[in-house]
Parts: sequence; structure tokens; C-alpha cells
Amino acid sequence: MDYKKTAHEILTAIGEKDNLASAAHCATRLRLVIADNSKVNKPALENIDGVKGVFEASGQLQVIIGTGTVNKVYDEFISEAGVEAASKEDVKAAAAAKSPWYKRAIKALGDIFVPIIPAIVATGLLNGLLGGLVQVFPDMASSHIYELLNIFSNTALTFLPILIAISAAKIFGGNQFLGAVIGMIMIHPSLVNAWTVASGAETSTLWSWFGLWDIQNVGYQGHVIPVILSVWLMSAIEKKLHKKVPEMLDLFVTPLVSVLVAGFCSLTIIGPVFVQLESWALIAIPFGIGAFIMGGVYAPTVVAGVHHMYNAIEMMMLADNGMNTWMPIATAANVAQGAAALAVAFKTKNMKTKALALPASLSAFMGITEPAIFGVNVRFMRPFIAGMIGGACGGALASIMNVYATANGVTGLFGLLITTDSFVGYILTMLVSFVVAFAVSWFLGIKEEVPAETESPAEKKNEPAVPDNVVLSPLSGKARS
Repeated sequence: MDYKKTAHEILTAIGEKDNLASAAHCATRLRLVIADNSKVNKPALENIDGVKGVFEASGQLQVIIGTGTVNKVYDEFISEAGVEAASKEDVKAAAAAKSPWYKRAIKALGDIFVPIIPAIVATGLLNGLLGGLVQVFPDMASSHIYELLNIFSNTALTFLPILIAISAAKIFGGNQFLGAVIGMIMIHPSLVNAWTVASGAETSTLWSWFGLWDIQNVGYQGHVIPVILSVWLMSAIEKKLHKKVPEMLDLFVTPLVSVLVAGFCSLTIIGPVFVQLESWALIAIPFGIGAFIMGGVYAPTVVAGVHHMYNAIEMMMLADNGMNTWMPIATAANVAQGAAALAVAFKTKNMKTKALALPASLSAFMGITEPAIFGVNVRFMRPFIAGMIGGACGGALASIMNVYATANGVTGLFGLLITTDSFVGYILTMLVSFVVAFAVSWFLGIKEEVPAETESPAEKKNEPAVPDNVVLSPLSGKARS
């Protein structure tokens, strides 16, 4: 590949350097923030040598180039554009500034949960492995090693409000240790554990609003949104006080008032209200027709860049009862998009489309769907619809069979590691999603642009066309025996 030529053509297709706000790259893609997206020539961009797909997500124009190549194209690109190299964080910040408020809110949710995912994956994997081992070796449940490992496997979920509070404080610009205090307040030992309350434990009144509304002394184990909102309030108060309180008093007044006001509101207003809203959401989302609908609309939310909100749902489920029933629905949607792209790879006659669709489909089976969705399915639309249909069918099956995971952050084939308690159902979910999406995508086909027919050399010379059963010699002369 001529990296300089590719970089120049990309810059031309996006509307030259005046239309470029910021540029960075990841392992496979150029990540560009464009001033005016209407000036981007997307068809020209997709046809540039080395470009394997183009899509817009999270306020960024992302150009898929590939591992080991994207960095070389990027170096030429920033040299051609005359801009400084930016980090992914810089580009995300620039893109976020252009987004509407609701997208910024959803992005904030994603940013809060992403740093926590490794802790949830680690403990969730251990929980799943322990569950599988106990089924094979029942006597292990009474051993000391099991008791020890069981403590490890549920620690992250037990103290999840504190982890969320620390991460939220960082995102909202507050003191992370004050955020941790808010998280600790919400699961303080003086409050009755929320899980024991669900089992019938008695509670007493913690606070009463004029005798009209009694707040019970129940902790917030198993809840996510109340913690986030409480830390947001604390961070807002803290930042406001830093500007108003004299420096000599700031160290004493600001932390005290921030924790006092936010802590009181969290236990008497924010917590009680949003616990009820969370409960309604958990009932409505993962079951029956809800699972069918969400399996179908998951992929469009990826296109819209608002799929980060699902992290909150998964965290609520895990904190509630350790059963993430959302993850199998997401897997159904991801596998279905991969299957639809695979059907395109087998059916298309365009070698560039085939070369893009095959690896993109394999990536989707591993849980990374952007190449399949943006590089293939959305481009032809029919495969995208087929993927939505397959995802809906797989999501419904997962709900019927009560398939669940013990962690989040992993989907697709790797999800087998955290679905040991519903292993067979998870495999069937993927299989149904694959078969339905592949069949529908194959049946619907794709509309590819066919190059216009050109005149044959014989037609150009006004010569009669040569019959199919006649072979012409490329040489002239006399045959000799």
C-alpha cells in the first residue's frame, strides 16, 4: 500500500484539513472528529485502497484500515493535514463536546462502568468455575478451599456500590475518596442488608417525611443508579464549594458539607425513589417479549452509539442476584450480525466485500461487532435487518431457557466461560441466532453495484463477435506441417 497516497485520499474525502477537528487511531481504525459531516464523501472514502469500512459512532468518523497498517497511514495523515497527533481520550473529548446531552449522559455511564469490568469479570469467572466444579465434585462444597475461593468470587459484587462510587467521582470531577465514603454510607453495616430484606428480614424506620413517607433502614446492596446519582450530587456540591469557600477553610468545610448533604439526600430521597424505578426496569427488560424486542434493537443502539447504557443494566442484575440475563441477549444480537455478514461473504462476488465480510463475521462471534455492522451489514442494510431478526429470536430463546451469566464485559464465544450454569442454553441461543440470521441474510441477498458493461474489442473494431467454441490465435502466420 502507498500509505501517503491513502492518507491524501482520506483527507480529500473528508473535506480537507479545514473540516478536520481532531485525529487519533486505535489498533485498527483512524478515529476522526469532523467539523461538518455533510462534507464527507463516504462512498469515495470506502473505495480508497486499504480502507475496509467506514462508520460513525460516538461522534467520531471511524475508518477501518487494519492492524499494523493504521499507524503508518495515520503518520502520513497527520503530516498531510498539518495537525498534531491526538490521543484516543482527546478525540473522545472532542467528539463528546459535539454530542447532545443524552448521548453525553449515556457515555458517562459507560465511562463509569468500563474501569470496573475487569473486577467483575475476574470474580464472575471464578464464580462460574466454582459452580461448574461443584456440580462435578459435590463434596468440594464442604472444603476449606471452596469456602476461601467463594469469598473471592463474590467480593466485587458485595462492595460494588463502593467501586461504582469511586469510578463515578472520577468521571464527575469529584474527590474519589469522598465518593468512596458515599458508597460506604449506602451499604453501612448499621443499615439492614438489602439481600436479607429480600429474604424476609425485618426493618425499622430510618427517616420520616412529615409522617407521609417512611424511609426504611435498608442498605443499597444490589443497586447502581442511586449510587451514581448520589456521587454526582456530591461532586457538584464539592466543585461549587471549592469556588466559593475561602482557601483557609476549604479543607474543612467542603468535604464536610459535600458528604453531609449528599449522604442525607442519598438515604432519604435519591435511594428510595430510584430503587423502585430500578426494580421496574429489571422486571420489564429481560423477560418475554422484552427479550425479543431488545435482541432485535440491540444492534441499532450500537449504530446510534448509545449501547453503553446496557452496562448499568448488567451491573444492576449482577448486584441484585448475581444473574446477568442481559448478556445472553447481547450475545444473540452480536452472533446474529456476524452470521448475516458471513452470509454476505459466501454470497457476494465482489472480492473486496468478501475479504472484509469474512473476518468481520468472525470478529462478531468473539463479541466485537463494529466491523460486521458498519463495514458490511449497515452498508447493504438487508444483512443488518437479517441480523436484527436473528438477534430477536435468540434473545427470546435465552429468556425462555433462563440463560444467564455470572459477570459482564464478555459476549460471544468467550461468554461460555461465564455461563457455566446455563451452558447448553447459551449454546442453543447462539445457534438459533446464527441459523436464523444467516438464512434470512442469504435469502434477502444484497444489492451490489455492477460495473457497466463495456464493449468487447471485436465490437470496438466493428468486427463480428467470436463464437464461444472458437479459439483465436494471438499470432499471425502460415501453419507448417
